[in-house]
Amino acid sequence: MRRRNMHILLSGTASDSHTWNLVYLQLFLEELGHRVHNLGPCVPDDLLAGACAAGGPGRPDLVVVSSVNGHGYRDGLSAVRSLRRAGVTLPFVIGGKLGVAGVADPQQRGRLLDAGCDAVFDDGDTTALREFLDALTADGRGARQAVA
Repeated sequence: MRRRNMHILLSGTASDSHTWNLVYLQLFLEELGHRVHNLGPCVPDDLLAGACAAGGPGRPDLVVVSSVNGHGYRDGLSAVRSLRRAGVTLPFVIGGKLGVAGVADPQQRGRLLDAGCDAVFDDGDTTALREFLDALTADGRGARQAVA
């Protein structure tokens, strides 16, 4: 089975000014063979939606959002709801430090999935992200999942 390389839109959340997580993820995703457009930190929902709606060869296949400031849950809900309201159906995943408590919260993860996230990766779990990408590129869909 031939895997396809994707065009991935990588973004920080609206309130997160951290950049090293985005640099790391970009390099990680590129090493896996994907093309990455890194929007950087502090990306408002409307900018993210506009980048997703880009037509032609620049249109992404997947949105990856990363947060390390502990507000990923709140910002992620806002971002995915905004995209879904705008009619963006691209797969959307979020990961990193999603809450300020420092522990994974199954209820918050469930709300993110209910709002339209296709996967939630707590604490920078790149193994789970790689498995999700493998499933997505192998069959063109990817399974909607919550990852601890």
